Amino acid sequence: MDVSADSIWLATAAVDMRTGIDGLSLHVQQALGRPPCDGTAYVFANRRRTRLKVVCWDGTGVWMCLRRLHRGQFIWPAADEASWQVSAEQWQWLIAGVDWQRLSAPAPAQWRL
Repeated sequence: MDVSADSIWLATAAVDMRTGIDGLSLHVQQALGRPPCDGTAYVFANRRRTRLKVVCWDGTGVWMCLRRLHRGQFIWPAADEASWQVSAEQWQWLIAGVDWQRLSAPAPAQWRL
């Protein structure tokens, strides 16, 4: 999916995948403290991290998309914060099932041979 949004935010807490547009928009507003119709794509995952739901306001209405992995899990950030912003490049790796967090990980400062 090519999300054409101002930015992409991952909601770190797992959600029930039966939740629809209104419930996820309410979650964005209450749990994340953000306006759900601000042009941002908000991404939610189930507890097992095998499914994602994306909600995004495009100025006319709200899009909701679902992606499911048949094998493996989506790599998800730790729930240290309620949400996590990702770049367009990180998003492409994430939906492919690749560990996008390791792609830009800095080398350990103390590592020596």
